[in-house]
Amino acid sequence: MITADIHTHTTYSSDGRSDLRDMAEAAVQAGLKIYGVSEHFEYEYERMHLTIDGKEPRQIDADAYFSHIRILQREYRDRMLLLAGAEFGFDHNARTQERYRRVCEDYKPDFIINSVHVCQRHDCYFADYFAGKSKSYAYNAYLYRILESLDASYPYDIVAHLGYCARNATYPDPKLRYEEFSDVLDEILKKITAKGKILEVNTSCKTAGSPFLPDTDILTRYFQLGGRNISFASDAHHVSRIGEKRDLVCSVLKKIGFTELTIPYRGKFIRHPL
Repeated sequence: MITADIHTHTTYSSDGRSDLRDMAEAAVQAGLKIYGVSEHFEYEYERMHLTIDGKEPRQIDADAYFSHIRILQREYRDRMLLLAGAEFGFDHNARTQERYRRVCEDYKPDFIINSVHVCQRHDCYFADYFAGKSKSYAYNAYLYRILESLDASYPYDIVAHLGYCARNATYPDPKLRYEEFSDVLDEILKKITAKGKILEVNTSCKTAGSPFLPDTDILTRYFQLGGRNISFASDAHHVSRIGEKRDLVCSVLKKIGFTELTIPYRGKFIRHPL
């Protein structure tokens, strides 16, 4: 069983629904040995004045978040390794990337998740991103944005939820398949491997047509290309989803050939057996 879940959110994120302490306690009860919180830093939303239901998302209070989680790290140190992380929403804009670098310098997160949410000034999670676009066009645009994000100037560790664009896609067949986008996916997977970054397996897949993101075909290709750094993420925003589908992911990863998870922690990797 996987006992490390390192991509989750609490009410410090604009879309989180459970308190930080409640999430930490639920992680202990779920039997996790390593638990990572990765609150949203959505400076790309702020720069582009993007909205959700007509409102700009609330930006995180970084002082409050890091102060609180550092206290809990000491409190929970005999029960599990609690990691104080951050999820950065990628933006090609130099000033936005500088803001992310300042977060790294000022707060020294234990790990950084690099995420593409916004493409062509729309969040790929919402239906308006797909309006007037073919699946091929919409997914290729998203994937090339992922490829661009791999050269971000801040020191990230994890490449998050590859296939995010499929979560709520409006197409009859929303699944992101390796065979349909093999050229750009190979570029992405090779670059992740060459840079020594970690590819995340994310079980928050909504109606993507897959049990996790990316699906088995892409994970298998990653392994074939020499990729070995892999992490598990429920992407839980509520206590009820911590560790969701971890047995399934563990089984699939073992069948592919993976033997361990890679946990980033303060510039180093912890190798955690599957």
